[in-house]
Amino acid sequence: MIDLTPRDYQKTIFETAKNANTLVVLPTGVGKTLIALMLTIERLKQHPGKKALILAPTRPLVEQHYESFKKQLPELFADIQLFTGSVPAKERKKIWDTADIILSTPQCVSNDLEKYLYTLSDVSLLVIDEAHRCLKNYSYTAVAEKYKSQATSQRILGLTASPGSEMEKVKQICKHLNISEVEVRTRDSPDVKPYLQELEFNKVPVEFPKEFIEIRTLLQNIYNSKVFQLKSRNLLFGPTNKITLLKLQKKLGAQLSSQNFNAMIGLSLCAQAIKVAHAIELLETQTLSGFHTYLKQIIKDAEEKKSKAVQQIVNSPEFKATLISLNDLIAKKVEHPKIEKVREIADKELKENKKAKLIIFTQFRETASKLTETLNQNKDIKAAVFIGQTKKKTQSGTSGLNQKEQKGIISQFREGKINVICATSIGEEGLDIPEVSAVIFYEPIPSEIRKIQRTGRTARLNAGKLFLLVTEKTKDEISHYASTAREKKMYRTLDKIKDEIKKQPKTLDYYK
Repeated sequence: MIDLTPRDYQKTIFETAKNANTLVVLPTGVGKTLIALMLTIERLKQHPGKKALILAPTRPLVEQHYESFKKQLPELFADIQLFTGSVPAKERKKIWDTADIILSTPQCVSNDLEKYLYTLSDVSLLVIDEAHRCLKNYSYTAVAEKYKSQATSQRILGLTASPGSEMEKVKQICKHLNISEVEVRTRDSPDVKPYLQELEFNKVPVEFPKEFIEIRTLLQNIYNSKVFQLKSRNLLFGPTNKITLLKLQKKLGAQLSSQNFNAMIGLSLCAQAIKVAHAIELLETQTLSGFHTYLKQIIKDAEEKKSKAVQQIVNSPEFKATLISLNDLIAKKVEHPKIEKVREIADKELKENKKAKLIIFTQFRETASKLTETLNQNKDIKAAVFIGQTKKKTQSGTSGLNQKEQKGIISQFREGKINVICATSIGEEGLDIPEVSAVIFYEPIPSEIRKIQRTGRTARLNAGKLFLLVTEKTKDEISHYASTAREKKMYRTLDKIKDEIKKQPKTLDYYK
């Protein structure tokens, strides 16, 4: 057993969680797992013969918690078992009957409960890691509902770095977990700050080239034309963006069965607007090569007559003019200026510290591949793409990584054989990625949850840096503003919910 003395804030939160179902909101890397471990020991001592069930959303994260629990618990204190889908159901039932602590994904337990393999009646503690996922029909919700109806000695602990800023969603998480206490800490909380290292924030403005602006104007004309037609047909109202168009597309798709001619035309216009909006986003925020690949796919779909929407886009004079300008830039080997900025940052960081480790986050796989290819041209940089599992190849030919391959990259990163990881959202949560010297956001993201998770990869044990690339006068500026505003709103929302819970008489159900 490793002697881990809890920090003051961990002790305080543990004391709260001992006596009430608690949602814990703590920055990544400041010891949420230790609180779960302390509470597990407490509940098993308090309720001999009962079990603790620890859930995490991905198998690698479950395995990480399993190893952590095994290292930190006293020898022979409890029978700890790992549940995975690879263990046959009959075996899982046997394991359940004898285990004291079970670590699993929620899907695995939810499926078993549906098949009546076992019940949660003798579980005295349910831990939900990444509790911001406890919404709607996700398996967490199904397990939590069963737990509330079956267990005789209940205690729930929800853990997250960021539950989100929307009041209704946070209330929904609290309702699903029967939360009666909320413990919130930020990097700046007086009892947390002494344990964290300095985080240096660098916003890196990137000029949007004149040639790119000319191409965007052509595409914007196509987009505006489609939006105008949708509004003329009384199908679209008010301000328009990709989200409003996707909602409209879903609504119009439901009307097709009634032979609604206006809906049929609207659906085609909507599809065109969405495709052009995506093209503009790639041009503004990603790579020119990724943008080129996307346009080539649209042309291929048009040639194969996959839809009227793509044919109409390709036949427009603005699209043809876009291709001429784009092909000219590609021939001159022009790239998005962000690529060069990332190369400069990585080069500088590794010159200052040869043992530096960097993680670059980006939304798109094509961008991760392009960054890796560019960075590996520097002999001091050993970069690797780090993406999710999907078998389907991307338009640039990049296929996914399975969990074994992901673990291999993390292992090489830890050992220093790789010093830069170019990651998509897979690197944000659910994997045991070592501490990094610097995090680079290739683009800002509007989600406050994902922003907090990305940032949490650095400045834990050592001082860290955060670089945020923002292309001027593009969607990047909007996304940066949105995530910053939502993060501030999240803490205000949590304060309000804490106050509301406190004001409720204990005899009343706050969530009804």
